[in-house]
Amino acid sequence: MTRSGRRALPVGIITATAALLLGACTDNVKESASPKGGAAKATRVTVTDTGSACELSRTEAPSGNVVFSVTNQGSEVSEFYLLAADGKAIVGEVENIGPGLSRDLVVRAEPGRYVTSCVPGMKGDGHRGSFTVSDSGESAASSAELQQLESAATAQYKSYVEQQVGLLVAGTEKFAAAYKSGNDDEARRLYAPTRAYWESIEPIAESFGDLDPRLDLREADLEQGQTWTGWHQIEKQLWPPAGATSVDTPEQRAKVADQLVADTQELHQRVAKIDVKVDQLANGAKELLDEVATGKVTGEEEAWSHTDLWDFQANVDGARLAYQALRPIVLIKDKQLATTLDGEFAAIQTELDKYRTADGFQYYTQLDPQQVKQLSDSVNALGEPLSKLASVVVL
Repeated sequence: MTRSGRRALPVGIITATAALLLGACTDNVKESASPKGGAAKATRVTVTDTGSACELSRTEAPSGNVVFSVTNQGSEVSEFYLLAADGKAIVGEVENIGPGLSRDLVVRAEPGRYVTSCVPGMKGDGHRGSFTVSDSGESAASSAELQQLESAATAQYKSYVEQQVGLLVAGTEKFAAAYKSGNDDEARRLYAPTRAYWESIEPIAESFGDLDPRLDLREADLEQGQTWTGWHQIEKQLWPPAGATSVDTPEQRAKVADQLVADTQELHQRVAKIDVKVDQLANGAKELLDEVATGKVTGEEEAWSHTDLWDFQANVDGARLAYQALRPIVLIKDKQLATTLDGEFAAIQTELDKYRTADGFQYYTQLDPQQVKQLSDSVNALGEPLSKLASVVVL
């Protein structure tokens, strides 16, 4: 299924860091549990993506909670979709499933006909099949079902965060090695796509108050006497201001690059120990949009490289992944909000796609004021309904 704006993760990076990436999500849903004991019923469907076929253990289920346990046995990064009967509208999805890895898609399925699709390489329409949901007679979710959906959402998002941080570590090591060796062209090439992993989980990363400034402090936010380290310090050396040249010595490069790697590895260790709650997940989605509004749309975040649109896309991706994890709950509690958010996420992606290039995105300085305003309007249009997500999910 070709959908602009979704980035396939490089297979080389994923396989090289497989030990750091997510495995199967925590099994939070019991198959065919008895309602008499108070446990919510759910149907588990095993999905195997072989690369040449999309094999499902069953092609029907009763309405209610349905868990698609997707395993990628192919050689390419893959994704799985549950689509509406028209084969276009997305009911649920899991993306960036590396070879040998598994992920769960949890949906609250209503009666009707659906289309399933495994998409090796994350391009094209993939391998499609039919799926039918019959009427179970249950019109509303029980409190136990909602609790299981919440547990599934937080487990899914925690796995996503761990995956992104694992990729951040691998990418940072390559970036730091290029910078230390004086290969500035390679370092500049790696800068934006590697930082995207950080930007996609920024609310989690920022929760570590000591690590965040060491890794991501901007020069404009330096306090008197504070030592400047991290991504933006290196950014300024790689893209020196007009009329200036980089003055850092090999020793200085090695010091700041080594600290960047060490701090990123520490971030990975800390993320493994956190517990994500539903309210944090919902609020984090809005925080990512706020990051776009306050730093990316203004062009302040990447003041030297002007790679703000890479960050913009990563923030939107992170917000969308958080929302998608919670979407089954939103569909139960406020279906209209889900419809609105689906539309606004699609709209902001369409706007971003206008500025794509073969290497990523245009530099932010290449956009005119009207184009910047259109991006800002898209952010505001999504931000307003996204601000309601936490209250709908939690209350």
